[in-house]
Amino acid sequence: MLEIQKSKNNFAYIDGANLHKGIADLGWKLDYKRFRLWLNNKYQIKRSYLFIGLVPRYKDLYTYLQEVGFTLVFKETTYDGNGKVKGNCDADLVLQVARDTYESKFDKAVVVSSDGDYASLIKFLQEKNKLLAILSPSNRCSVLLKRTNSKIVYLDWVRSKVNRK
Repeated sequence: MLEIQKSKNNFAYIDGANLHKGIADLGWKLDYKRFRLWLNNKYQIKRSYLFIGLVPRYKDLYTYLQEVGFTLVFKETTYDGNGKVKGNCDADLVLQVARDTYESKFDKAVVVSSDGDYASLIKFLQEKNKLLAILSPSNRCSVLLKRTNSKIVYLDWVRSKVNRK
């Protein structure tokens, strides 16, 4: 707990698709404004990067997310054979974390995802003593993330603080 209070310049790196799908699968809706405030109050998050596919029809959502304090990082999207939007942001998120780490832009990082593809990123942050926590949008967090022995906070545990009323 003391560690959190000492660090004042913490960043959040959020896999937007993973966050949206994880919360939706739990059957509730995230209030992004309350979530951003909770991140600041709980983890002293000064910058929240939200990695998200760029779909023009969601421009009003993007404007709102920026207004409530998220720094949006867009990924160009494509469509699969069934017309479903594809915009995997994993590589962009990892590259941003690595860049910010080597440029000493933050004290500690919070990674928001349940995706095991981020296990090597988590290990990197641990080696650099830069990881604060993993926030898992899903109650089925990847075993690969669990094996890192990092602090994992399931967003369902704080649902009453961040859900849309």
